[in-house]
Amino acid sequence: MFLFLLKLIAKLPLPWLHGIGRCLGVLVYLFPGRYRNRLRANAAQAGYDSSAFARQAAAETGAMILETPKVWLDTPTCLHKCISTDEHVVTQALAEGKGVLYLTPHLGCFEITARILVKHGPITVMFRPPRQAFIEPAMRESRNMPGLNAVPASVRGIREFLRALKRGEAVGMLPDQVPSSGDGMWAPFFGRAAYTMTLAAKLALQTNVPVVLTAGERLPKGQGWRIHYLRLHLPEPATLESMVYAINNAMETLIQRFPAQYLWSYNRYKIPPEAPAIPSSLQR
Repeated sequence: MFLFLLKLIAKLPLPWLHGIGRCLGVLVYLFPGRYRNRLRANAAQAGYDSSAFARQAAAETGAMILETPKVWLDTPTCLHKCISTDEHVVTQALAEGKGVLYLTPHLGCFEITARILVKHGPITVMFRPPRQAFIEPAMRESRNMPGLNAVPASVRGIREFLRALKRGEAVGMLPDQVPSSGDGMWAPFFGRAAYTMTLAAKLALQTNVPVVLTAGERLPKGQGWRIHYLRLHLPEPATLESMVYAINNAMETLIQRFPAQYLWSYNRYKIPPEAPAIPSSLQR
């Protein structure tokens, strides 16, 4: 039933979905509560402290939610609505012949990026199974796309990543998901300590592959998306800590290009159980 509903939503024109989504996003934001408080606090932490910005960010969150079924289930239509002026970043990285590690933060339409990258060759992406079981059939169908291989965020998934990179293929993940207690380290994110995954940094250091950050900027009036690419330059010296810091810094740079489309309501600064204490150098 849920999948049937998503298929109906996917048939609607993109301008309708973005318009309805933005209205619903603002409506939800108007109700006081944890969602509104977290959105405003996280945005203010990054320097975006106006109520107008918070409402715009909430509107973009609504647009993101309603566009997702169309991206999942009407992919060809959505891909025709993508443009980019940064594609040379991808072609240059692929020309090195070592594979590419793509990092896609919770920014804009993060579901479109892996699908647009398939045209450059196979890509393996990592996902976390949904907490709500009824969503799984829709996600499973959305991953049914030639050239797109989805693997779980587990040891098996990491092995699949390494195999793909050894074949010279691309892999992709969300770098701003809060990891479990033993899989991260504290690093600054918009001036505040955030428990940050180390997997992306470890893969980059272990395989020496190019790292490219990417995001799909939502265009006005349902026109589609502008795909951004940003090459990450390795820090000197390239240690695990410096690499994690560099990834967070690159995410900040990308987010600042269209900040209202970042998912500020995501609990980016939560402290997982048994996480190590925040280093004194990062404490506010």
